[in-house]
Amino acid sequence: MKIEILRDDKFVSYELQADNKTTIQSSLINIKSKQDNTLTFRCGCKSGVCGSCAVRVNGIEKLACKTIIQDGDKIEPLKNSKVIRDLVTELENEGRTLKASKAFLKELSGKSISKEDEKIIDIQSNCILCHSCYSSCPIFEVNENFLGPFALTRVLRYVNDKKENNIKDKIDAIQTNGVWDCTLCGNCTMVCPEHIDPKTDIMNLRNKSAQFGYSDPNMAAFDSGMDFGFNPNSF
Repeated sequence: MKIEILRDDKFVSYELQADNKTTIQSSLINIKSKQDNTLTFRCGCKSGVCGSCAVRVNGIEKLACKTIIQDGDKIEPLKNSKVIRDLVTELENEGRTLKASKAFLKELSGKSISKEDEKIIDIQSNCILCHSCYSSCPIFEVNENFLGPFALTRVLRYVNDKKENNIKDKIDAIQTNGVWDCTLCGNCTMVCPEHIDPKTDIMNLRNKSAQFGYSDPNMAAFDSGMDFGFNPNSF
């Protein structure tokens, strides 16, 4: 079996033995231990829990520990982050975007929480910080200040959390470079290994924003009569 790994902006080929149970992560470990000890990648729990092994396989974000290797696979580091070496990228987005979006418990309400209340925020709490959603996001690719799928999903988690008393503070924080900047392409939903649906979460946050008096600023251009090249008098 032959695979290719992107290293220093060029693909390097490796041959190895593998079967229908061999994961990409075990293949990387095999290459490093037997063929090339300079190959660099992240390896954590090996069971799909920590998210540290996320890479792109044939252009799609995957967890290396949960993905069976195939002949001809092209393995690359995640996009939209600085490559430190080979398949290892910087993981600074989570701290910056969580702080900017205020996606944390800030003002305790003191309300009692039921099991049903816990279920409402359960899915959004399952993120393993693999950064696959950021890598797949076309907006983050062109706007580094975009809060991104992970942070916005985490905001919804706290907006729906009865323990949080100041919901408006969080809604205010996601109006710029946030919910209205998303194209709703759904890439983040497709690549999430925990089956979280950031696209729907962002749509829900738009509805929440409307309840607080916000609207899509992109629609203001239409309301202002801006010329978009369409002249109804020409018909």
